[in-house]
Amino acid sequence: MGVGEETTTTVANLPIIDLSAPDRESTAATLRQACIDFGFFYIVNHGVDKDLFGRLFEESQKFFTLPLDDKMKIARKGIRGYTPLYHEKLDTATSTKGDSKEFLDIGPLHDEVRDSNQWPSEELLPNWKTTVEAYHDKIMKAGKRLYSLLAVALNLSENYFEDIGALDPPMPFIRLLRYPGDLSYYTNEVLGASAHCDYGMMTLLAIDGVAGLQVCREKDRQPRIWEDVLHIEGALVVNIGDLTERWTNNVFRSTLHRVVPTGQERYSVAFYLDPSHDLMVECLETCCSESNPPRFPPFRYIDYLLERFEGTFEA
Repeated sequence: MGVGEETTTTVANLPIIDLSAPDRESTAATLRQACIDFGFFYIVNHGVDKDLFGRLFEESQKFFTLPLDDKMKIARKGIRGYTPLYHEKLDTATSTKGDSKEFLDIGPLHDEVRDSNQWPSEELLPNWKTTVEAYHDKIMKAGKRLYSLLAVALNLSENYFEDIGALDPPMPFIRLLRYPGDLSYYTNEVLGASAHCDYGMMTLLAIDGVAGLQVCREKDRQPRIWEDVLHIEGALVVNIGDLTERWTNNVFRSTLHRVVPTGQERYSVAFYLDPSHDLMVECLETCCSESNPPRFPPFRYIDYLLERFEGTFEA
């Protein structure tokens, strides 16, 4: 179905999760309902201050305004590096051309794989690496708090994901994105990010305040109804990915989302909070029963991830 045949409503009324709230049971209950009803929510008091957000977006803008030749010096290899406009196609069913966005993937940053990353030239961008590493450190701490809260929301022990090896080591990565403001880069079939659900466990998204992100809560409904996600100063937007939907036997939901053009240049930074690549994922014991058996067979996370990536990139 083409973009023009779909409907946009008003604003998505997403729940706000306070990571510093003293009543964890109540917070976990709110998180559980958010994951069932929306698959999207905001988090506040996550530990990333306004100054670091400002420096992160400043360094991101510096990188994306470099000449293309300089950016292509760290062109994508595997899951890391720079990807230019139109080289990723998230909605392979409807889009004839890749999405109108460029991005740079960094991570993971733990010692065993840190050196596999491709960093912009320190001569051109002397503060880039230290800023991104500082953000990674802060956002990872918030992610671990979310892991714990998610476990409680699933009626598991708060250390459940750590105990099963999901954090041994975690495999998160950061994606810095730029969407052009010039509307000539877009068509009815080409969006900033075409309709998709994220592949992994959770995504923590920092946005620069420019509109464009939309969610569709009923992904199997036609025509699709889209709702705008507003920017809340200091908050991160979090969404559940397909991995969590499968892990919870469809109790929690991944939600279809996209980025539409607004005529303004837009920057965002996604932090994909994914577990250890060797982790065997099978239905959580609190999400299945004799009357509701597991819908998916056990799988190794890296095998699942590589299968999802296949066919996504044009180059």
